[in-house]
Amino acid sequence: MIRQRMTRASASIASAALFASLPALAQQDVPFNGGIPVAPSGLVQPLGNGPFEFKTGEDMDIRVTVITQAIETPWSLAFIGPNDMLVTTRGGQIRRITNDRLQSAPVAGGPASFSGGTSGLPGAVHGYMDLVPHPDFADNRLLYLSYTKPIGEGRNALGVGRGRWTGSAIEGFEDIYVGAAGSGGPSRMAFGLDGTLYFSASGGNSQTLDNIGGKVLRVNDDGSIPKDNPFVDEAGALGEIFTLGHRNTLGLTVHPVTGAVWQNENGPNGGDEVNILEAGGNYGWPIVSLGRDYRGAWASRDDAGPTHQNFIGPVVYWTPAIAVSGMTWYTGDALPKWKGDLFVGGLRYGEIFGTGSLSRVLVNQNFEELRRESLLEELHQRIRDVRQGPDGLLYVITDETAGAVLRIAPAD
Repeated sequence: MIRQRMTRASASIASAALFASLPALAQQDVPFNGGIPVAPSGLVQPLGNGPFEFKTGEDMDIRVTVITQAIETPWSLAFIGPNDMLVTTRGGQIRRITNDRLQSAPVAGGPASFSGGTSGLPGAVHGYMDLVPHPDFADNRLLYLSYTKPIGEGRNALGVGRGRWTGSAIEGFEDIYVGAAGSGGPSRMAFGLDGTLYFSASGGNSQTLDNIGGKVLRVNDDGSIPKDNPFVDEAGALGEIFTLGHRNTLGLTVHPVTGAVWQNENGPNGGDEVNILEAGGNYGWPIVSLGRDYRGAWASRDDAGPTHQNFIGPVVYWTPAIAVSGMTWYTGDALPKWKGDLFVGGLRYGEIFGTGSLSRVLVNQNFEELRRESLLEELHQRIRDVRQGPDGLLYVITDETAGAVLRIAPAD
């Protein structure tokens, strides 16, 4: 007898016929909103005042202190000095925390922005997003902001701009990059060791070079296009494109020794990725994916199922998804057993609200994953960003209506 491989299509038909002949074995009427199952909220709960103490997998107990939980839906944080940080909000504000005290008034001088919807639900648009200091911030005092820019007639675009920090406000803010109408979505930024600025754009056709959607872009610190970008001389291509084939990029960080740019992106229902970016590299979305679409079928267009064949695959991935967010390398001495580890925020696990976490990924000298640990799950918060402070501790923000800034330190 000749045995043939059953294709995905024939398998689906066979499965449908089988289940049609059986009594209902699972929920059949899951509610959907915009093609996405409506997530339950039974695990959602307030943060509490803390502090909280936890054991960790590396035999290093930690204490999590709540610095504030009075910032509405914070998005990113940036340190501008010892005990001095700025926090952006998706509503279009910058808040300042000095010596663990949240200043009452937002920082002045930022641009107008547009936000809409509810964070974590279909159709959400973020006003202010990432905020990063220039590598020479100590001398030039320049801060860079990615945001959703209103461009008239009810349209918006991805904007990246910069302004000078005066010590109390931002002055002289100007755009260095504005995408075409309709561009946008979540945007993270990171400066490379060579001083160029990498930033992400979502939406659009991630497999063509005539738009910025689904790409990571690279520009000089004034917004001009570097001459060594991979598509500068390609007809019909946008010269600012560095890599393509991405879904929503929620994290960018640069390895402090190798200078490699690490990027993470939200998969659909599963398939969250961490990638090492290569100039001109194609990471496959939406042709290949390790996740399923929100109705259950594999998201990949490849009949072989979940794969990255013929594209650059991830170095770390999650299935089910944790809804990856901000990401950083830890290089400090205060938490010695975590030194050299990659930290990745997670907004929710397996499409269940109230399951946010902070993932710690240990890699070897070849940047291959050895083990990982899920932290802060007990807090039931959406973790939006993670950064290392000047004090060598880790700082986390939560994407909640009563958004918090948390500090992670040794318990003793």
